[in-house]
Amino acid sequence: MRKRLSLFLAVIMMLSVLAGCGGGGQQTGDEIPVSEIDIAYYAYNSEPILNWDPSAMFSNGIIVLNNVYETLLKFDPTTSEFENVLAESYEVSEDGMTWTFKLRQGIKFHDGTDFTAEDVKFSIERTLELGQGASYIWDAVSEINIIDNYTVEFKTSYPAPIDLVASSPYASFIMSKDAVEGNSDTWFEEGNEAGTGPYALEGYTMGDEVILSQFADYWKGWDGEHFEKILIKKVAETSSRRQMIEKGDATITMELPSEDVDILKDSDGVQVFIESSFTNMIGFFNTQKAPFDNENIRKALSYAFPYEDVVKYAAGGYAEQSTGPVPNNHWGHSDDLFQYSYDLDMAKQLLEAEGIKEGDLNILLTYMSGDEAEKKASELYKAELSKIGVNLEIRAMPWETQWEMAMSENPEDRQDIFIMYWWPDISNPYSWLYPLYRSEESPLFNLAYYSNPEFDNMIDSAYEKSSTDINQATEEFISAQEVLIDDAPSFYIYDKQVAWITDKNLRGFESNPSYPWVVFFYDIYLEK
Repeated sequence: MRKRLSLFLAVIMMLSVLAGCGGGGQQTGDEIPVSEIDIAYYAYNSEPILNWDPSAMFSNGIIVLNNVYETLLKFDPTTSEFENVLAESYEVSEDGMTWTFKLRQGIKFHDGTDFTAEDVKFSIERTLELGQGASYIWDAVSEINIIDNYTVEFKTSYPAPIDLVASSPYASFIMSKDAVEGNSDTWFEEGNEAGTGPYALEGYTMGDEVILSQFADYWKGWDGEHFEKILIKKVAETSSRRQMIEKGDATITMELPSEDVDILKDSDGVQVFIESSFTNMIGFFNTQKAPFDNENIRKALSYAFPYEDVVKYAAGGYAEQSTGPVPNNHWGHSDDLFQYSYDLDMAKQLLEAEGIKEGDLNILLTYMSGDEAEKKASELYKAELSKIGVNLEIRAMPWETQWEMAMSENPEDRQDIFIMYWWPDISNPYSWLYPLYRSEESPLFNLAYYSNPEFDNMIDSAYEKSSTDINQATEEFISAQEVLIDDAPSFYIYDKQVAWITDKNLRGFESNPSYPWVVFFYDIYLEK
């Protein structure tokens, strides 16, 4: 295969450097002959992982951990059906408050221990106890009971969609109880894992790259064609990612500028997949900092955003303007919600009504470096704001640095506007409305620092109904979004399509919007 030998040699060199960086010693089975190793290279636009703890990880690590760990179920939003993974079947009581999962037998963790109901109970209770990341998705669970070694029961304090929760790409990973309890509290932080997934951690450099290797005892087996090693590496520059995929040095990449995607569509050397997604770009106002604590100022700045130009030039047409925070192809969305449109006259009028004159406003907007669409969107916004005398400083920052500023204890030290993409943890409107806008004592992903008890109660009520009366839940989620849009803590930029660029010989690849940016490497291979 093209570049396969040279790529392998590069990875072997990296492995010699990474051997002391964590993750070693968990592989079982025979060694794979060096001459036969086949490697998949995922050129990613950001840090592949920032937290090795499967209970707490709530960011980019989704692309790594969903190959190392597994969940009870997997969800297909195109059919609204569930695939049994670690669970071989499940059932729910009529009142929606007791969920019973029958587990597969004969599954091993990467540490060699057997998977049982004890591990399921331990994993979810640990996630709830830590209370980090997306742990809130299990809040309905009041009790976890082990019926036998391969049957586990979840009891809830109110009806909740536990099947969706159990298939979440965050906070639903099942880990080895023996491995976690048998090591120190910092074991995960030191770069270790305890999953059942097809690939085990071989080495990594935090913030830069991760190398995974086949887990020889994987329960699905290794018949057929499969990659033997996986390299997931941060390649921030879009030009580098394009060059790598064109030369065959990378197997798969994403987040290229739209003009590159258009050109690559006509290339014989690659494949381009344009897929729907549940990912949207959102701008968050710092509502705890003057003058953004004034909703009319926020509304004015929402009117000043050039939505159509951003969809056309920043997204290259691979998107459409958002109507509210829930994407247009997800349940709980409504096209009848109010949608801001570009209107500089209205923006200027609202600012003047609040005593804001030209030159009064100096705003800091941050976005993640390496993302061309966020960069272009910010530049277009800056140009339009300058027309009404508002100065916008745009600052590209590595994700961890942008995040650090957003978490500053003093609201005055935080950014004024934070632009980022959001995608769901569970395929439920709650995945946008709870983490992004529900009241928090300390900010996590509520980067507008927004608080409205009425809104909180509305989304909690809607979520409780989502497993028993989805029509009523939909109505309540839409009503909650009406309150949110009127308060204007955010402006909703666009719902995006995802352009995947792959080696022309890659087979088996499918994009699942419920698992954004995740490549399930076990399912793909290079045709030889």
